[in-house]
Amino acid sequence: MKLKSSRSVLTGSILIPASKSHTIRAVTIAAVAKGISTLRNPLMSDDARSAIEGAREMGASVDLGTNWVIEGTGGAPGQNCRQINVGNSGTSLRILTGLCSLSKHPVSFDGDKSIRQRPMMPLLTALSNLGAEIVESADGKCPFTIRGPIQGGKTTINGVSSQFLTALLIACPLAPSDSEIMVENLNEKPYVEITLDWLRRQGIRFEQRGLEWFKIYGKQHYKAFEREIPADFSTAAFPLCAAAITGSELLIRGLDFNDHQGDKEVFNYFERMGMQIRHFPEGVLAKGTGLTGIDINMNATPDALPAMAVAACFAKGTTRLLNVPQARLKECDRIAAMAKELTKMGAKVEELPDGLIIHRSNLKGTEVHGYDDHRMVMALSVAGLAAEGETTVDTAESASVTFPGFVNDMSRLGAQLTTIET
Repeated sequence: MKLKSSRSVLTGSILIPASKSHTIRAVTIAAVAKGISTLRNPLMSDDARSAIEGAREMGASVDLGTNWVIEGTGGAPGQNCRQINVGNSGTSLRILTGLCSLSKHPVSFDGDKSIRQRPMMPLLTALSNLGAEIVESADGKCPFTIRGPIQGGKTTINGVSSQFLTALLIACPLAPSDSEIMVENLNEKPYVEITLDWLRRQGIRFEQRGLEWFKIYGKQHYKAFEREIPADFSTAAFPLCAAAITGSELLIRGLDFNDHQGDKEVFNYFERMGMQIRHFPEGVLAKGTGLTGIDINMNATPDALPAMAVAACFAKGTTRLLNVPQARLKECDRIAAMAKELTKMGAKVEELPDGLIIHRSNLKGTEVHGYDDHRMVMALSVAGLAAEGETTVDTAESASVTFPGFVNDMSRLGAQLTTIET
C-alpha cells in the first residue's frame, strides 16, 4: 500500500492511542501471572498481535474485546510452547525470549525480514550466563532456538537496546535463584523506567544502583492485575510535528505526563524550537508558529528521530539530532534512511555516526521509501503535509504497527492523506 500526502492545514483535536511499550509489557506479564488480568484500553496493533500470539503459544488464554482478558500460566511457559513468530515486533522478541528461557523445553523464534536483521546476541549471551542454552542461532539473530531453564546467578548485559535489559528484568524474578545484572552502555533509559514501574506495581523485590546494577530476587511470581494502558507519547510526536510544520493548532488528548515514557520530552523539544505548547485539563494545545533549529540529545528518545528530522527541515538555521546511535538498530537504520529519503525531497542533511545535522530546507514532494517501518512511513507522510507538491510513501501498511488509525485520524484533522492499494 502507498500513502499520498499534500499540503494541508489542520484543526481540531486528536485522541492518542494506547502505548505500544506498555501494551506489550502488560500482555507478556499477564501471560505468566497467576490468575486473570484485565487490560483496559490496550493498543490493538500489529506488534500487539505478535505479543498476543506469543502469550498464547506460552499457554496463556487471551480473550480480546474492548478490554483484553488474559489468564496467565502462573510461571514458566507451558511444555507446548515450541515456536514463536514475532512478526515485526522487536519488543515482543526480546521480552518473550527472556520468558521462554525459563522453560526446560527448546523454543524457536523467528520473524519477518526486518526482525532477522535485529541484534540478539547481547541478550542471548546474558541468558546463557544465567543457565540457558542457545541450541541454534543465526549469528545471534533470528531464527534461533533457546532452551532453559535459567537458574539465576551473575550476568552482564550490553544496553545498546534497552529491550535487552527489560527482558532480563521481567524474566529473572521467576528464576529459582537470585540474579545479579551488571549493565553496560545503556541507551533509552526511560524505557527501562517503564519496566521498573511495572515490576514495582507487581510487588517484585529487587535492588538497584542507578540503572547500572540490579539484584533480582528469585522464586517470585507475577500476580493478576487490572490496568488502563496509558496513551503513547511516541505516537503523539506525529500529529505534534504535523501541527508544527503546517502552522496549525491542535488539541492533543489522552496523554499522562506523569508516565515514565521518554518521548514526552518531544513536547519540550518543540517548545524549545518555538512552538506554543499549553497544558489544559482536556489536553495539550499545540500551535505551530515557526520553528528555530536547536541541538537535541536524543539518546532517551530514539523513536522520535524520524519526526524530529522532519521538523528540522522546516526550522530556521540548523538542527542537530545527537547521541542516538541505537536508532540504527530499529526496524531499519533510521539515521541512514531519514537522511536518504529527506534528501530525495530536497533536504540539506548531514549524516553522523550517531545522528543527523539538518539545515532549513524547501521540501518538494516525490516518491520515497517507507522501509516497512511505521515511524518512517508516518514521518515522511507528515513531511508531505508541508512540502510543495505531492509525496508518495510506499509500505504504508506498516503504520498499523503502532497507529492503526493514522490515516483516518489525521484526515479528520484536515490532512490531505490518501491510501492507494498496490
